[in-house]
Amino acid sequence: MRLLEVRDLRTSFFTDAGEVKAVNGISFNLDESKVLGIVGESGSGKSVTAYSIMQILASTGRIVGGSIKFRGQELVGAGEEVLKHIRGNRISIIFQDPMTSLNPTYTIGHQLMEAILLHTDRNRKQAWERAVELIKLVNINEPEKRMKQYPHELSGGMRQRIVIAMALACEPDILIADEPTTALDVTIQAGILDLMSSLQRELGMAIIMITHDLGVVAQMCDEVIVMYAGSICEQGTADEIFYNPRHEYTKGLLRSIPTVENENEKLRPITGTPIDLLNMPEGCPFAPRCDAAMKICIKCRPRRRIINDFHMATCFVNDRDGIGFPEQESGEVNGDG
Repeated sequence: MRLLEVRDLRTSFFTDAGEVKAVNGISFNLDESKVLGIVGESGSGKSVTAYSIMQILASTGRIVGGSIKFRGQELVGAGEEVLKHIRGNRISIIFQDPMTSLNPTYTIGHQLMEAILLHTDRNRKQAWERAVELIKLVNINEPEKRMKQYPHELSGGMRQRIVIAMALACEPDILIADEPTTALDVTIQAGILDLMSSLQRELGMAIIMITHDLGVVAQMCDEVIVMYAGSICEQGTADEIFYNPRHEYTKGLLRSIPTVENENEKLRPITGTPIDLLNMPEGCPFAPRCDAAMKICIKCRPRRRIINDFHMATCFVNDRDGIGFPEQESGEVNGDG
């Protein structure tokens, strides 16, 4: 069943220097129990997409166009009362840094119970019991002791697990995980990802995994969106993205990560720097950094092309090589986004 429909979403930040088009016309769907990965460099629009869905943009940010529907209900322009019911209850988010996500002046128990009391009809005793249950759920020992501790008394991995527990307090339909393993060491990262995978299977929720780590995507995601300069440059199943990449940016990302096949070779980073969103080029945003760029790439925006029923890319190289065909007006791949 379709949970989330995003159509032609456009989010801008209005600064003294001008309008920053952080998200520039993206569309995708999310179905029940699916895991969608959104990948790209810093500044590509991944987090802003998440904040737009949650309607928690900074004061300078505004959704200037498009539609976000949760179970058919339009969220863009919805009143605060509607959004209060959605946020934390039906759609939850895990922010990048658990230390700044937790209030250092309140105990873990207080912060866990706050969400439970706000969104459910439980009393304080029942909320305490539910909070202890959540701490056990995310595999933290001595839950009653943790309830009385403050964030600085926990390790980074434990804080991240507490943030996950907070996001799961009301058993949301969608969990948005914004770089959930940032600043954690490799062993702790693996544990957090395993935890999220097991919880997703156990609770049946859908997940939007926002990351720049393609290893995370390969491990967890059913479908993948690759973003660059606020736009979707490639979209498809995880297998299609990893084994049949059709955008030069995606190919560059894959070349820049170590694998068994290239362990004796030098990694090939993507040259140049991300595009300035205040001065977007006339043509393909990735063209200045692309080794395969042609004259048309500098002058024109590439069209979206359907590679197959489960794969879409916006790259003139596909036109040149005769791969795929122009996308339908609906902007969907096989109707599944």
